[in-house]
Amino acid sequence: MQKPLEFYTAEKERFEHVQKTLKRQLALSSSLRLIVFLMAVIGIYFFFGNVKMMISIVVIGAVFFFFMLARHAKLQYNSNLNKALIEINKTEIKVLNRDYFSLNPGNEFINPTHPFSYDIDLFGKGSFFQYVNRTVTNEGKLEFVDLLTNNDILNIVKKQEGIKELSVKAKWRQQFSALASLVKVEHPAKEIVNWISNYKSVFPKFLSFLPKLFSIISLGLIVLLAMEIITDQILLIWIFVGMGISGAYGNKVNALYKEASNTKDTFKQYHKLLHEIETTSFESQILKEKQQIIQTESQKASVIFAKFSKILDAFDQRNNLIIGSFGNVFLLRDLQQVYNVEKWISNYKSKVEDWINIISFFDAQNSLANFAFNHSSYVFPEIETNKNVISAQNLGHPLLKVLQRVDNDFTIENQQFFIVTGANMAGKSTFLRTVSLSIVMGNMGLPVCASAFKYAPIKLITSMRTSDSLADNESYFFSELKRLKFIVDEIKYEDYFIILDEILKGTNSTDKAIGSRKFVQKLVSSKSTGIIATHDLSLCEIEKELQEVQNYYFDAEIINDELFFDYKLKVGVCKNMNASFLLKKMEII
Repeated sequence: MQKPLEFYTAEKERFEHVQKTLKRQLALSSSLRLIVFLMAVIGIYFFFGNVKMMISIVVIGAVFFFFMLARHAKLQYNSNLNKALIEINKTEIKVLNRDYFSLNPGNEFINPTHPFSYDIDLFGKGSFFQYVNRTVTNEGKLEFVDLLTNNDILNIVKKQEGIKELSVKAKWRQQFSALASLVKVEHPAKEIVNWISNYKSVFPKFLSFLPKLFSIISLGLIVLLAMEIITDQILLIWIFVGMGISGAYGNKVNALYKEASNTKDTFKQYHKLLHEIETTSFESQILKEKQQIIQTESQKASVIFAKFSKILDAFDQRNNLIIGSFGNVFLLRDLQQVYNVEKWISNYKSKVEDWINIISFFDAQNSLANFAFNHSSYVFPEIETNKNVISAQNLGHPLLKVLQRVDNDFTIENQQFFIVTGANMAGKSTFLRTVSLSIVMGNMGLPVCASAFKYAPIKLITSMRTSDSLADNESYFFSELKRLKFIVDEIKYEDYFIILDEILKGTNSTDKAIGSRKFVQKLVSSKSTGIIATHDLSLCEIEKELQEVQNYYFDAEIINDELFFDYKLKVGVCKNMNASFLLKKMEII
């Protein structure tokens, strides 16, 4: 397989070469349109007074001009699509060089009450979300957030297969994302789905034939008037009839038009994305199942969405003064468009949500597959149900630079608890977040940053970063108690991997030692599994009482008045603490 950096560099250069060609074609197209226009003007000037020649020049000139206009629009679209593909590859090159802080950090998803996301920096600046997210649609982003946070441990092998298959379809993923980026949708798809799903027809059934009948009569009256069989007054009366009918439904038409206009950009974007999904061959079960959902109709979902997009475009032409005025007077055009919109909604209102969900699914999966492609050295977890919950070799944090990252071997059995001690800055918190994130990634079906990783799927719950709340009149200690109570309540009903960083930080040393000891005893008796980091060495004594508890540590060495860390997990209890040394070193004391 081609290395990611080589692939992105080659693709960027290829699209930049194509862009130069498109730029020349656009310039030539603009020049040709101008030439056609000038030639028509010159022709009319030379043949002024010759009606037949003037009409011929206008008709021929108009045909060529609109042909060139359509061709130019297509070239412009291709150019915009190509620019989007260039930007996608530029972004991936930057991210591979760990320059990703300009991407969306997902601050709106930060939630201190979530079972784990706040503690392990899933969202915010420098977060896993910011590093991995490549979703383009708003619904795809929400789907991706749900995958990160839902603690779902089902069908992991199926998830892995889908990600593996999409990871090698790099060009398809980029095309999908580029297409999605070209139309900026202002109204959430959820809002549109709610409107369509709950829409009830407000126009009478006879509108299905009235506009057609009215148009035929209008055309007949115009022909009869041209043949001087009827008088102008009859046609004028008919015009007033058309105005009256159109005016009677004016308010209802305007209300429907306003709602329908909100959906236009969404359907214009989504029918192309559906087409990409429909026309691709998938092998993994999860992707094939999703694809089949949009292939159950007599027509493809993309064709159905495209038709509605055209219906909405036609409805939008009512804003054209000529079409709006003459169309309604002689053809009852607005009522015809209303019928087309309501008919489409009636036929497909029950399917729209499913089809949009499929697009959201693939948009989110593309981000996961992109991560897998970018990290080909990572391993997909091997699912096991033996006594070990996790057995990992060279486990590291994926957001740390390779040259700065120190990996650790780590194995923990079911219903076992590790108590981890260590000096300040020795790597305890990073290790806790590494294990936590590996569980989240494994449950999502992602490869993890390790050379080998076996685990029994398990949900995650943490308490690592507690804060007080002035708004809720809560002290730091009370906030922590609430978090611990939340954990105790959750583990009554399901198995969790529990990760705690310094229990009962908000109380005095003696009280903390007693309370921490009893809390660890409660967790062990609940047959849970997890890791507890602490500076309280007295808590390590519990290893002598409970066979489920084992002590580990990270340490530091002072050599030639300098502090050194190896960031390696070791068996035992840390003896070297460094707070006093650092206070002196920084001339604080």
